[in-house]
Amino acid sequence: MKTNVENIHWCSNCLTMSTRPRITFDTKGWCNACIWTEKKKTLDWDSRQKELEALLNKHRRNDGTFDCIVPVSGGKDGSYVAYNLKHKYGMNPLAVTVTPALRLDLGERNLRAFVESGYNHISINPAHEAMRILNKTGFVEMGFPYYGWLIAIHTAVARAAIGFGVGLIFYGEDGEVEYGGSTETSKNPIYDVHYQKKVYLEGGYERVLEASGVPKQDLYLFRFPGDDELKSYPIQLTHWSYFENWDPYRNYLVAKEHCGLTEATDSNAGTFTNFSQNDQALYALHTYLMYVKFGFGRANQDACIEVRRGAMDRSQAVNLVRLYDGHYPEEFMSLYLEYYQMTQTEFDEVIDRYVNRELFSKVDGRWKPKFTVA
Repeated sequence: MKTNVENIHWCSNCLTMSTRPRITFDTKGWCNACIWTEKKKTLDWDSRQKELEALLNKHRRNDGTFDCIVPVSGGKDGSYVAYNLKHKYGMNPLAVTVTPALRLDLGERNLRAFVESGYNHISINPAHEAMRILNKTGFVEMGFPYYGWLIAIHTAVARAAIGFGVGLIFYGEDGEVEYGGSTETSKNPIYDVHYQKKVYLEGGYERVLEASGVPKQDLYLFRFPGDDELKSYPIQLTHWSYFENWDPYRNYLVAKEHCGLTEATDSNAGTFTNFSQNDQALYALHTYLMYVKFGFGRANQDACIEVRRGAMDRSQAVNLVRLYDGHYPEEFMSLYLEYYQMTQTEFDEVIDRYVNRELFSKVDGRWKPKFTVA
């Protein structure tokens, strides 16, 4: 169905918008993220706990070497997963950070606090210019401003696993299942690199690498291990959210108490929360592009989570989304232009290319919605 202001709608329970990729709704108007929230109340979590213990025991080592990898940014979710693996299940996780571009000071402090709270940790820094070019190419070719980094948090982490001889990687939540999208991993905790390419990299992986023109010698950390390599060094990829009822706010509280996490003093750009996605300035641009493409932004994402976990009613969510969503990240603009090596005109031309003009019109140089969140 073509997207326009006449046929868009929002979940009748939260505020997930019908324009969200891969979203579905039931007959009472609930999105599949809200349906999943209800289903989790009746899931056999004891059975999934046994699945987790079997998976951990399969990879557990007693020789002091690492037995699993957890990608972390210093934020709440990776910290929570690493904390549980180490302290609840007695695993020896290696925490891995792929350093993002335009890192924020708060993110740096939180990552340092996490490491100092007792974790083995490595930072992976792919070639700076290769990362910059891939991020710019992703911005121009896909409207995805940190696409190079998004690639690397999958590919470089897999390379680290092979390098350390570790066969198990734990990411945090399965965003497709938790927030609305594909449900193919809701009954199977293990997925592979082909799923990563298709869903998390939105099918643009090869196209962006080719369009970037980055030399082969600088692309090693941006390339997935091949099938033959993975046969020799098999890796199981999974999400912690499969095994335990996922609660971002609980994760925040645990990370704050045990891993030194601190929140921002003010609410983050484009939303009313202050305790997540504090590591990089490009996230604000990512959520602005999400807004002009689909009609929902960072505040909508956060409000939907709060409604589903019972911390906010729908009317409160509507008010907050109307107040905060669609923030143009003016405060970071000089950083963006310097990083991408673009003029303001060139930058705005890229933004304009991805705007859904059925949903937005330009007023005084800014894109304004034709719709009202309801």
